[in-house]
Amino acid sequence: MKIMAVDYGDSRTGLAMCDRTEFLASPLGTIEEKNFAKTAEKLVFAAKEYEAGMIVIGLPKNMDGTEGVRAEKSRKLAAILQPATGLPVILWDERSTTKTADALLTESGTYGKKRKQVRDAVAAVVILESYLAYRKNHQENDDVKE
Repeated sequence: MKIMAVDYGDSRTGLAMCDRTEFLASPLGTIEEKNFAKTAEKLVFAAKEYEAGMIVIGLPKNMDGTEGVRAEKSRKLAAILQPATGLPVILWDERSTTKTADALLTESGTYGKKRKQVRDAVAAVVILESYLAYRKNHQENDDVKE
């Protein structure tokens, strides 16, 4: 199944998608939008355009596992996307994904303006790869929510 991952941000939201075999996760790009409702609309459109069968939204938890305002916004986004797309929407712990994305970008020699443009999409790839690894090892428990 094609799964779309979302790294939601107040100004920039990264997107990634895996192939139907759930083997390869690739960045789709970013949505540069500050308006929450418009971001949600664009995500609904992207899910339809890329024929997603599921959406995974990064859930930004604090390092101690608690949730703050950012997590609240991700939960609100999930609550909008599920009925608007009719797809299963999973919230997935995204702790340290931006650090991992930064490390990958450093490793590939991506800096400056180019880095800023792709960081959120790479973070979405990291979220998706983490979820796919879990899913591969827990096939019998596909309804996990976080």
